[in-house]
Amino acid sequence: MKDQSDFDIKSTGRISKEFLDRNILTFNQATLFVKELAYGRNADKNNLASVFSDNCGTCSTKHALLKRLADENNFETVKLIVGLFRMNKNNTPEISATLLQNNLEFIPEAHCYLKFEGKILDLTKINSNPTDFLDDLIEEIEILPEQITDYKVNYHKNYLVTWLDNNKQINLSFNDIWKIREQCIQDLSNN
Repeated sequence: MKDQSDFDIKSTGRISKEFLDRNILTFNQATLFVKELAYGRNADKNNLASVFSDNCGTCSTKHALLKRLADENNFETVKLIVGLFRMNKNNTPEISATLLQNNLEFIPEAHCYLKFEGKILDLTKINSNPTDFLDDLIEEIEILPEQITDYKVNYHKNYLVTWLDNNKQINLSFNDIWKIREQCIQDLSNN
């Protein structure tokens, strides 16, 4: 992140305390810590502190955690974004076999990241880079940390239903597409 986005963690909020307890004293240090955590689903997405206890996180939990940290420290210029992008073999090579097996060029995926002064920050994995998905971005919206569960899932599912309706040549049901998507997420967790 740019230097001006950094701030000292001073809040006594729950998430701030979790970082301070690990001797992580600034927002930049927190972003590096989160980026280096393994990619994996959390036991309880509603409890952002589970990123610490599980020692891993997804794009949703990692970025919601950092957004909550920014909010606790009155640094509200950091935005939590969910973007829909065409997840394919080029931008996500780990899912190539699953897409090929299901005769799909891509699958629309909901991806969370942060924005600060128009700059995208993707801290999902150590090698994550916004250029991985920017060319395939379909749309994006700002959300709140508590919206990474039901709201984000429903937003994603609604988009998939519309996508399938508009692409009749894809001879798959919504349930089929969701299972394929789940396999893609598993492929990412395995790598």
